[in-house]
Amino acid sequence: MAQIISEVSRTFNEFLLLPNRTRTDCSAATVDLRTPLARHIAGEASAIELQSPFTSAIMQAVSTPDLAIALARNGGLSFLHHNQPIQDQAAAVRQVKNFKAGFVTSDTNVRPDDSLSLLVDVMRRTGHSTAAVTHDGTATGRLLGLVTSRDFHPQCHDLDGPVSGRMTAIADLAHAGPDITLSEANARLWDERLDCLPVLATEGHLQHLVFRSDYADNKRYPHQGVDAAKRLRVGAGINTHDYQERVPALLEAGVDALCFDSSDGYSDWQAQALTWVKKHYPEIPVGGGNVVDGEAFTFLAESGADFVKVGVGGGSICITRDQKGIGRGQASAVLDVVAARDAFRERTGEYVPICSDGGLVHDYHVALALAMGADFVMMGRYFARFDQAAGAKLPTRDGFVKEYWGEGSNRARNWQRYGQGGQELIFEEGVDGYVPYAGDLNEGLALTIAKLKTTMVSCGSTTLQEFQSTARLTLVSDQSFQESHANITLRDTPATVS
Repeated sequence: MAQIISEVSRTFNEFLLLPNRTRTDCSAATVDLRTPLARHIAGEASAIELQSPFTSAIMQAVSTPDLAIALARNGGLSFLHHNQPIQDQAAAVRQVKNFKAGFVTSDTNVRPDDSLSLLVDVMRRTGHSTAAVTHDGTATGRLLGLVTSRDFHPQCHDLDGPVSGRMTAIADLAHAGPDITLSEANARLWDERLDCLPVLATEGHLQHLVFRSDYADNKRYPHQGVDAAKRLRVGAGINTHDYQERVPALLEAGVDALCFDSSDGYSDWQAQALTWVKKHYPEIPVGGGNVVDGEAFTFLAESGADFVKVGVGGGSICITRDQKGIGRGQASAVLDVVAARDAFRERTGEYVPICSDGGLVHDYHVALALAMGADFVMMGRYFARFDQAAGAKLPTRDGFVKEYWGEGSNRARNWQRYGQGGQELIFEEGVDGYVPYAGDLNEGLALTIAKLKTTMVSCGSTTLQEFQSTARLTLVSDQSFQESHANITLRDTPATVS
């Protein structure tokens, strides 16, 4: 007969944190939100750490290159969706990796005899306003000059004319040799009032460009998620169907982490795919999921998963539980998987991080998920509200909304994720709708991070590891849940302060 799990399936709404003693050294300014992304030896550092514990869902409606850039600037990581041609997903990865860096490999390059109209096309394609003019039009050709969007105007200059007629020649450009450090290059940008400093290798061949704007960006966003070359980090979702073709293309594009995306990750197909990726590309972190119990976590961890996503049916646009009757309350799922993760660490000496994916309705749910042992969270609805997400911004009588649709909806038709048989979506496991518009990601996420930090302070913690080891949680009754909310009639307009 079927096995009945005695524990009630619980959600984050059913828990509250108890405040712990707040020490004098415990303040929002001293809270450190760094957290491991990938499998590592217990007690040692992960090869990749998130500067803040937020990742965006592997969804068409959410993880665009623009959102990936904004989230990486704030210390998190986006996983670009895979429900698109391989070359398009790889191009999206390149767009994020080429956005900024310390030493930039130029991706906007022309020859001196190319026309200005070609230059306009190249700048439009890359989104950059500075182009390197090299003898062969490549990123490593002999540098002959630089040309920017300020050097010509499409309505004022003959676009059939050559680039050489509007460029600043190398003889008139400040430049540096290959041994210059990034700090030295940044100092020259300011001391010599430069916008861009070319770094040249032997015989005048272009090696890198260093931009003043990148320096300013680093100061504005001090906790950016970047790789060793100071490029923003970005992840990508993959499926168990075309991974042998998709993974090499994404790695060539510079992706930092991969994650198998499945509504039910407890399968031999995902185990086989994980094993293949780790055999052929052992250096790339690859996550597995989704799962809802410790047995499934152990299965994926032993198959090579570097992190495991937890959650089935808890997303705001997911109807898997309604359609198929499978899933688990997100709080119960996280607690069960955390126990298995800790047992796996004791048994093997390896720590496999956990991502709580779904069921995060309120900002404080993030704190609950982390307190219960998740290393980071993945969110869809939350990020879909922002300017940088893919959905259109639409006016309504009650204000603006953003389009938001699930991967299991007829709009997305992501059959690879749901495994309903054949190469099509037979029935929906997601819906298509709207979420309230929330403006810019940078402002919205800053508010959520501020709430998380103050919650940790109230719990006497300055690191996520301390938060997990000392947090105390209590179940709430329906009456205590109601008590948690305001119980007065709220003003329709702000009060006037004299």
